[in-house]
Formats: sequence, C-alpha cells, structure tokens
Amino acid sequence: MTHAGAVPAARPATRAVAALAAAAAGAAYVLAVRPRLLRWGATTQEVAGPLPGDEIVPAPRMQSTRAVTIKAPVSDVWPWLVQLGAGRGGMYSYDWLENAVGLGTHSTARILPALQHLRVGDVVPLSRDGGLEVRVLESGSVLALGGTLDLRTGRMSPAGSPPAGPRLDIGWTFVVRPAGPRATRLVSRTRYDYSPVAAGPAFRALLEPVQFLMERRMLLGLRSRAQHQGRPQGRRS
Repeated sequence: MTHAGAVPAARPATRAVAALAAAAAGAAYVLAVRPRLLRWGATTQEVAGPLPGDEIVPAPRMQSTRAVTIKAPVSDVWPWLVQLGAGRGGMYSYDWLENAVGLGTHSTARILPALQHLRVGDVVPLSRDGGLEVRVLESGSVLALGGTLDLRTGRMSPAGSPPAGPRLDIGWTFVVRPAGPRATRLVSRTRYDYSPVAAGPAFRALLEPVQFLMERRMLLGLRSRAQHQGRPQGRRS
C-alpha cells in the first residue's frame, strides 16, 4: 500500500534529475555547439585575426566571426553587400521570418544602381525603427557598421548619445578579399558589449542562436546572388 507521504518524497528526485539534464544540455551547448555557431565557415586565422571595425566595440563581451567563399570576383560581390539593409536591397535572409516580427524586409534579386553610393555616416536600416551607422567604408573591401541599442525603448540611440540605462553596443563588419582569380572570401564579424553585465546570460541564450540562424542564411543568400549575377534569376526570396 502506498502511503500519502511517498509521492511528495519522489518529487525532489524528479526535480534533481530534471536539473541535471538541463545542466548537461547547457554544458553541451557551451562546450560543443556554441563555438561552432560563433565561427561558422571561418578559419582559425580569420577568427583570431583583427579586422577593420574592431575598434567600434573595442572590448566586446560577445563576438562571432563567420565566412563563406563565393565563386565570383570581388567586383561581383561588393554591389550586393553595399545595398544591404531593410528598405534597401534587403538582408538576403529569411524575409518571411523577419516580416513575422514586423521588420518589413524584402530581399531583392538584382543589383540596384540607386543604392550603390553608401558613405560613412549613412545609416543602414535593420528595421523600421532604425539601423546601424556606417563607420568604416573602403570601397570593394570593408563595410563596418556600428550603433547602440537602447534596451528600454528597443530603438537605436543617436550617434554620440548613448543611453544612460541598459544598452547593447553593436559592431558589425564585412570584409571581402580575393580568394583566387574568380573567387571571393567574405568574412562577417559581430562584436557586442552591453550593460548591465547581468544581462549576459540572456543575450547569449537568445541573441547568439538567432543571429547565427539569420546571418548564416544572409551569407548564403549573398553568395547565391553574386554567383548567379548576370544569369536568369528565379523568384525573389
């Protein structure tokens, strides 16, 4: 016969098993999965080496470096990169997912001549609420963006006016380099700092996987467009 007190006695054991399972899953992510997400496609040298634009967030608490090789010359890759942005050429990622959260993004399948004249100080929109300012621009080589997100309002703060409260400092750099007679290496690096420091675990758990998902698709989308430039295009993404 089971006594009434036996059921509550079993619950601590169940909670302990659940806690151990959660801890094991967390450890597996930190030790095995997370490093791969943060350096997808990039070589050891690309991950370790400095890049132009690192100075935008000089002491990051979070950083990722990702890369793809594109079977097209730099001259075919750069025009797609320089027109990046919501309301511009798009983000070349999952438009349907971005639009589901109200970002209003549409990725074009062609080069847009009117968007080929980006300058330092211009803002590359990431959503209807704002975007990142062009901080470094070396035509055909480097595009580095930066800005600060006010975590209280969810909006980007004006340049030179960081919010006094919770914030997320962002640096996002793209570097294109020749990788052969008709090939390009595209490296993307993001660097983050934030306040308060206690927000770190939440940022790592939420921001890093989502950013990996979207940025990987963006790099592949950009690669596909550059490699098929001048050929008949299929449906826009």
